[in-house]
Amino acid sequence: METQKIERALLSVSDKTGLDQFAKGLVDMGVQLISTGGTCKYLRELGLPVTEISDYTGAPELFDGRVKTLHPKVHGGLLQRRDLPEHQRQAKEHNIPPIDMVCVNLYPFEQTVARGGATLEEAIEKIDIGGPSMLRSAAKNYAAVTVVTDPADYDAVLEEMRTHVAGTTLKTREKLAIKVFMRTSAYDTAISNYLGHQAAGSTKMNFSLSLPFAQTLRYGDNPHQPSVLYGSFEKIFHQLQGKELSYTNVLDLDAAASLISNFRRPTVGILKHTNPCGVGQDDDDLVEAWKRAYQTDTQAPFGGVIVMNRPMTEALARIVGAIFTDVIIAPDYEPGARALLQKKKNCRIMRVDMEAWREYCKTPVVRSAPGGVMTMKRDDEALGLDGLENKVVTKRIPTADEMEAMRFAWRVCKQVHSNAIVFTDKNGTLGIGAGQMSRVDSAKIAVWKAGEAGLSLKGSVIASDGLFPFADGLQTAIDAGATACIQPGGSIRDQEVIDAADAAGIAMVFTGVRHFLH
Repeated sequence: METQKIERALLSVSDKTGLDQFAKGLVDMGVQLISTGGTCKYLRELGLPVTEISDYTGAPELFDGRVKTLHPKVHGGLLQRRDLPEHQRQAKEHNIPPIDMVCVNLYPFEQTVARGGATLEEAIEKIDIGGPSMLRSAAKNYAAVTVVTDPADYDAVLEEMRTHVAGTTLKTREKLAIKVFMRTSAYDTAISNYLGHQAAGSTKMNFSLSLPFAQTLRYGDNPHQPSVLYGSFEKIFHQLQGKELSYTNVLDLDAAASLISNFRRPTVGILKHTNPCGVGQDDDDLVEAWKRAYQTDTQAPFGGVIVMNRPMTEALARIVGAIFTDVIIAPDYEPGARALLQKKKNCRIMRVDMEAWREYCKTPVVRSAPGGVMTMKRDDEALGLDGLENKVVTKRIPTADEMEAMRFAWRVCKQVHSNAIVFTDKNGTLGIGAGQMSRVDSAKIAVWKAGEAGLSLKGSVIASDGLFPFADGLQTAIDAGATACIQPGGSIRDQEVIDAADAAGIAMVFTGVRHFLH
């Protein structure tokens, strides 16, 4: 495999993470450093020998630094082919020595526009021109040039140079070049998407997406369907142990985090095929929250997903450890819990970073569609609960306990696939009906599930993700013992439904917001 020695390197970085050790390593191997502006100053403060780009090219930096590396001596040094005599003749004639390495990362455009409040002028100034140009020149000529754009690659590059007489292998240069083109593609996509929104003021613009490879998944919906995951999944979820993730596991992780992010008290949720099967909460004890979730459906945890919004305790791990589960998700794990769960070799133990999850929720949902994709704002917040006491539509006003239970039920209901019906008290689910063609069928299934679990619905509340088109669905809940209902309202037969509630003496609120989940 061809090894290319590195004698001259151009360093120009916005993110200086790890640059000190990388630059020192290069100097120790006899590499001449060339650098720009702030990077040059940083390297000189480290006591490293470095040539400033203007001294190297013989041309000053112009226009507040907008033009500094756009020079034939830079791009000629990167693009000249070492294997073509004519290229080498021209390089010698015009005094353009080869540049063997480029280490560049780009102005933080994405971070600038993501933080919110940035002006158009601020965003424009964070569009890097020279950086992508150098990266692309170096990557195009990877047969001879080593190009580094990710600080995570510094150590590996130095290690290879130490074992290859200050050189790198063709395989490494090719891998780094591919990474560059992925990075510049993502960078250009971020710019075009941002400026397109600025210009159009709407979504009437082209949509581009460029994501890095994350991992190959175990399989898709079925073993005969290969599947690959792209993006920054590892910044949100970290797998501690267990079998490889499948496509459906990732869907479950998304659904579980969507569910648990709606709750503040210690909460445990159990899901199957992305649907909540039981949710419970307590003031301070995850085990009590688990008991309330588990009672709703004692079969669901087997091969299912368990999620919580507090670090998993050893006490809960002892209970869950006795059950065959597919995935467990928590923000962290007590040492005793980790030790116990290590016995569950196949169970996927996941740590979720909820702060990173909330950042992710700012991005739209993207789904494939015939001939392209669709985007949609993420439904990440339980809407309609503000001023709920002013949204009562029945003669009877809900009690404080009923109001608390309805808030809980509404947060669960938004994560159940439509048509969704959820019976709860103020601390846990009692019966859940999901995904039926009619709302009354979902209500009947929820009542049946509660009966199967031996749970009484007397005094419960019912939540419906969409309006009741007829009174029959609500009547099913009334007959089962529900005393309060939370639903969006908006049916042409709303009065019929309200009359049924008043006749039974139950309380009902209209949120004015629906939460369908397809």
